[in-house]
Amino acid sequence: MLLILSMYALFASTFILGREVVSIVPPIFFIGIRMLLAGSMLFTYIWSVHREQIKCKRAELPWFLGIVFFHIYAAYVLEYISLQYLTGAKVSLLYNLSPFITGLLAYFLMKEKMTFQRWLGLAIGFFAFLPLLINQYITTSNPLVEQTFEYAEIILLISITSSCIGWIFMKKLTHYHDHSYLFVNTVGMLGGGVLALATSWYTEQWPCIHDIVYNLPFIRGLFGLIIIGNIICYNLYGYLLHRYSTTFLSFCGFFTPLFAALFGWIWLGETIELSFIVTVLLVTVGLYIFYKEDLKLGYSIKK
Repeated sequence: MLLILSMYALFASTFILGREVVSIVPPIFFIGIRMLLAGSMLFTYIWSVHREQIKCKRAELPWFLGIVFFHIYAAYVLEYISLQYLTGAKVSLLYNLSPFITGLLAYFLMKEKMTFQRWLGLAIGFFAFLPLLINQYITTSNPLVEQTFEYAEIILLISITSSCIGWIFMKKLTHYHDHSYLFVNTVGMLGGGVLALATSWYTEQWPCIHDIVYNLPFIRGLFGLIIIGNIICYNLYGYLLHRYSTTFLSFCGFFTPLFAALFGWIWLGETIELSFIVTVLLVTVGLYIFYKEDLKLGYSIKK
């Protein structure tokens, strides 16, 4: 469980870095550069140390294409487009819908059972977040701005759904086809990066190379996101898929905005209200109920 908490604490920091980066360069362009660099770094490592992992059967090609499109391209491109209009905290909060989406996808696509106890755990976690969701909701008296935020939220919801589908594909390739999560992530990043740059070429105005190479916030955000998000978190998530169900790991994402609030308290001096403490306690209860049922069903492994 410590690994899960550490991973989502790191995930929380990526929303802050991502919000900063999209204020400097176009979002789709950034995703293309980020994914190609991260994928190249991972491929160099695999080629040098684990060359035997580089393999793909023809029957597995659709699953790898799903990783490229859902896991990387659609999930990241749409998320970073929405980050232009929504705060990092709002994005992390909306990502708490992912357990419900993942649960339904796992039920229909992977035949995972959704028992009363699993739904109860999810429900407790969701309703525990309602006060925080209401407090974080962006309000404005400008109808045009309100409409922009609504569109951004719809785009983000599509991104979240795509991400959930991507983890189903990841589970299939790593758990049932014995591919390493490192190799699957590498393929997804390289393919998704190429798609993102191709999309950016036709839809965005690329920045001057000189303006970004010597831009310290951009370089810091780029390599910070690659190291934290692409190399550490995504590969750690793939490893944890061998020990826990996709729905349980997605449910643990409830901790991301909690960590974001904690970071705000430590570094920015923001106040933690009573509703925050109540949410932490209720989410812990929901997680316990859900995890105990996962152990009973054999979807998670107690270690």
